[in-house]
Amino acid sequence: MQIQVNTDDNISGRETLVARVQEDVEQGLARFAQQVTRIEVHLSDENAAKPGDSDKRCLMEARPSGQKPVAVTHMAATLPEAWAGAIKKLRALLDTQLGKLNEKKGAESIRDNDLR
Repeated sequence: MQIQVNTDDNISGRETLVARVQEDVEQGLARFAQQVTRIEVHLSDENAAKPGDSDKRCLMEARPSGQKPVAVTHMAATLPEAWAGAIKKLRALLDTQLGKLNEKKGAESIRDNDLR
């Protein structure tokens, strides 16, 4: 699973930040490593000129093998909270999407039963 991190011009400390984000994404989404080819993380400060609540944004896009990409967004007061929230949302989305592909119905169909 390849992890690509992008930031806007208002975010400083890029090298250290990228390493932290990559580590958190790897840990948070490790169980999907075989099913997801790439994860793109986009970090931004929505209103860099003005300090405010929930102005840090993390958009996270996953590309599951052989499927359309899926994306989530999370806004928070700090960047670590923003990417942690996005990881949580993406994990839930991938659980739902990939779980449906792997899950088989446990019960037999009514049509399979001999009701004579």
